[in-house]
Amino acid sequence: MSAKALFNRDRACGLTVTILLGLAVAVPLSNLLLPQESMFALSSYSVSLLGKYLCYALLALALDLLWGYAGLLSLGHGAFFALGGYAMGMYLMRQIGSRGVYGDAELPDFMIFLDWQELPWYWLGFDSFPFAMVMALLVPGTLALVFGWLAFRSRVGGVYFSIMTQAMTFALMLAFFRNEMGFGGNNGLTDFKDVLGFDLQSEAVRCGLFVVTALALLGSYLGCRKMLSTRFGSVIIALRDGESRVRFLGYSVASYKLVVFVVSAMLAGLAGALYVPQVGIINPGEFQPLNSIEIAIWVAVGGRGTLHGAMLGAVIIAAAETLLTAQLPELWLFALGALFLLVTLFLPRGFVGLLGGRQ
Repeated sequence: MSAKALFNRDRACGLTVTILLGLAVAVPLSNLLLPQESMFALSSYSVSLLGKYLCYALLALALDLLWGYAGLLSLGHGAFFALGGYAMGMYLMRQIGSRGVYGDAELPDFMIFLDWQELPWYWLGFDSFPFAMVMALLVPGTLALVFGWLAFRSRVGGVYFSIMTQAMTFALMLAFFRNEMGFGGNNGLTDFKDVLGFDLQSEAVRCGLFVVTALALLGSYLGCRKMLSTRFGSVIIALRDGESRVRFLGYSVASYKLVVFVVSAMLAGLAGALYVPQVGIINPGEFQPLNSIEIAIWVAVGGRGTLHGAMLGAVIIAAAETLLTAQLPELWLFALGALFLLVTLFLPRGFVGLLGGRQ
């Protein structure tokens, strides 16, 4: 289908595709080709910042797929995001090799500092980029599979599901803070040098990471739309609106919930894997339950059950946080809470509701 036909069929989808493709072209050109004195030029810092926003948009998309369409509010998506980030961070740490502070070609610096004698078994294979990317999807997906199977077979839902996912996130945060876990403890993983042999500090690599992130977000968005347009998507939406009726019709409610939960977790893991090389660090702070709550606020503010609205909400709030925390950091959480209350009371369909936005 041509871009024109797609735009005419669904204006919101066409506009989203156009914006993401436009960003994938315009941002690298503004950084690499325009002189620094140009008002349209973007610094390398700005490119990485915009890339971070797109990672957040992908994370919000993942939660909206689960919450907006299946009606399952997860307060644990920060954990899936962090696990994907740690998988990528482990690969980037292995690429440092002998360029670390202690010059050990095999062990990361923090392991040398803690007097580890050999690389733990669960670090094996992370010197391979394809393996790390598979793990960035597989680990969050497997966790969601096990957790979801236990929860959904017991018919856990609603607020109880939300509380359980938040407890899972908190437990993982406490575990990753421990040095014995072998993930850098409180400091996490940082001081990355390169990815696939390319210097992470170079402008070209930063622009390349931004383009990959924009295309990954675009592909994930179109993939979610395609999934929701199928019979599977219709059943998922029906589960949200009337689970007992769907069960009465003979559908395996637990199986449908489990599939969408796993897909959502894997998208969150992908967002984390793209996030880490652009910000240069991953630590246990990403597991904080507050982060997962903030993701839900992104979705609610942008427009739950619209996909593009969730993405928009993530970008708007992340940009507002960057601006406000630079000027009045102590007021940010109050402003975020006030925004959430105002949207809940006066814009129940979020910002896109003002434009009549739907899927």
